[in-house]
Amino acid sequence: MAHEATASRPLKAVGGGALRGTAKVPGDKSISHRAFLFGGIAAGTTRVTGLLEGEDVLATGRAMQAMGARIRRDGAAWIVDGVGNGCLLEPEQPLDFGNAGTGARLTMGLVGPYDFGTTFIGDASLSRRPMNRVLDPLREMGVQVVGRSGGRLPLSLHGPKVAAPIEYRVPMASAQVKSAVLLAGLNAPGVTTVLEPVMTRDHTEKMLAGFGAAIEVVTESGGVRRISLEGQGRLTGVADFRVPGDPSSAAFPIVAAIIVPGSDVTVENVLMNPTRTGLVETLIEMGASIEILNRRSAGGEDVADLRVRHSVLSGVTVPPERAPAMIDEYPVLAIAAAFAEGETRMLGLDELRVKESDRLAAVAAGLAANGIAHEEGHDWLTVTGNPDGRGVSGRPYGGGTVATHLDHRIAMSFLVLGLASGEPVTVDDARMIATSFPEFEPLMSGLGGRFEAAAMGGPAA
Repeated sequence: MAHEATASRPLKAVGGGALRGTAKVPGDKSISHRAFLFGGIAAGTTRVTGLLEGEDVLATGRAMQAMGARIRRDGAAWIVDGVGNGCLLEPEQPLDFGNAGTGARLTMGLVGPYDFGTTFIGDASLSRRPMNRVLDPLREMGVQVVGRSGGRLPLSLHGPKVAAPIEYRVPMASAQVKSAVLLAGLNAPGVTTVLEPVMTRDHTEKMLAGFGAAIEVVTESGGVRRISLEGQGRLTGVADFRVPGDPSSAAFPIVAAIIVPGSDVTVENVLMNPTRTGLVETLIEMGASIEILNRRSAGGEDVADLRVRHSVLSGVTVPPERAPAMIDEYPVLAIAAAFAEGETRMLGLDELRVKESDRLAAVAAGLAANGIAHEEGHDWLTVTGNPDGRGVSGRPYGGGTVATHLDHRIAMSFLVLGLASGEPVTVDDARMIATSFPEFEPLMSGLGGRFEAAAMGGPAA
């Protein structure tokens, strides 16, 4: 599970051919992180298949190894021998999470209440991202935090002799915050409770129950979810844990098939958890031809195959309450909206300001660089599309270079734009695609997409 640095790699996407065939996306990123975390603190062995083998997830695996878990590859599976709940070891070196915000935040929750010191470091992008949303409830549990202003990496945690269980109302729609508090509660006596006014992805609750934790979820008046976890209980390894396909990765071939004329693509084994299907719901509202086939269960989650064909889209308003179910998919939705008739309004996007980059600003700049009409607000974006793929000047979309800001989803979204545009689209760096979707280029190329190495002729827009 070694980590290797590589040089900047500009990449160009060139349109012109229909996309056809069948694709299988890698395992869900959120569930893969949790498979290493929960397997690592469970007693016994967990066998994981379908794991996303991107750098972000592997960073979480390396952190768990540093604290005593034994993790090894066995053919197509990963074998995790856990230490048992409450038995993590103090790491001898700082835990380096690279670009993995989910891994860093969830691991802070997991190790925060332990009576030892842990230091967290990451790359330049992760070191700019705020961590106080996770650190604030940990402080309430008695965890000491030493770090930069705003709770940014590098930072160190040291837990108390005995952590205090808390009742915590999550102040924003964030599955990471909810999950970090629940993970911290595993090592605190008594009951730790999270109140969630807006439901977010619920993989943590489902997986904790699957590993044997005493957890209860009740929906109270007003739709507030009360999640209660009994601390210091036993977790047991899962003999056959299957990770379903990542809907956030599936978003790229799905949108590409919709906007590239003549396309007909089937994406297999896509997670269909209702907290993760906001993009599919929105695209269908816009008129996309998406057939949901072969519904089934994998790893305790609903999955299906999606057949997607080129479609004529119309602009819609995406309500803010849908944001938690598709927060990572707004960049590629903006690309779909560029080919829709009329205006698409996306509301409630403030969470995009604190992702791997300021994703809202990065998307707006990328749209501008490629001739696509749009307006950006503090927490909203509108895109005025044209099914013919031409901007207000009448020129074909494309021709621009996009600054990715080391953000994998910005890179992949604008490469999808290039596959449908009259002019090629270049991203300044494709390295970070490996953090979440290492198979992106070969998968898209196998469907008929065309990518070329690019030279940077000037600063990216």
